[in-house]
Amino acid sequence: MGRSRRTIPEELLLLALDPTTGTTAQPQSLDLGLAGAQLVELALAGRIAPDGDRIAVVVPRPTGDPTLDCALELLRRRGAPVRAVHWIGGPRLGLRQTYLSHLERCGMVHAVAGQMCGVLPTTRYQATDTEISREIRARLDSAIRTGVPPDPRTAALAALAHAVGLGKHLYPGNEGRSSRSRLRDLIRHDPMGGLVAHAVMDVQNGAAAQPRRSPAPAGRQAPAGGRGAPEPARGVPAQPHHGSMARAVAH
Repeated sequence: MGRSRRTIPEELLLLALDPTTGTTAQPQSLDLGLAGAQLVELALAGRIAPDGDRIAVVVPRPTGDPTLDCALELLRRRGAPVRAVHWIGGPRLGLRQTYLSHLERCGMVHAVAGQMCGVLPTTRYQATDTEISREIRARLDSAIRTGVPPDPRTAALAALAHAVGLGKHLYPGNEGRSSRSRLRDLIRHDPMGGLVAHAVMDVQNGAAAQPRRSPAPAGRQAPAGGRGAPEPARGVPAQPHHGSMARAVAH
């Protein structure tokens, strides 16, 4: 796949970067979201497909993206479809740092070295091309404002942004409540994005051990009180194996 198009993991990470502090919002759940975003990107590339609540490799041919191809190869080695929650909930050591370093090499962010408490070395990341971040955000805003069904990439990005709890980061305060609600509703416009987003929320809620129903088809709302409820990040248990990175990143 060509590198002229940003991948969904890259876009999700750019959405999560705080332009003021250089840190990422919702760092623990973001790690889960990046693993899920890889699944969506591989599905859009025609390499994998949903099989109920499982993920099956349908075309093992590499995409040309080293990080995605590593995930694709790991899925292929499983030899059988794997439950999305088990894949997303598995260890992904350094995945966030891998994407941050990639964005730095591409010139989309630059690293700023610092110290925490004057002792611990940290690295913060600032966007170098704010136009890219504004374009990504504008796609979400347009889908929320117009109510027009978004393209699959935008729908999947919205679903993952909701799943990892970026709603309050993107649309804060009481004035952003309706936008957060509409962001959640966009989850129904892409079946793969919906499957992965629900799996991300299931892992956060500790429900990965229980099989879940397939996500509702397009046009149907999630049941009241279900996993599509807003602000899923509250009460998220610690996921220590997702936080390891090659370099320390301040949160």
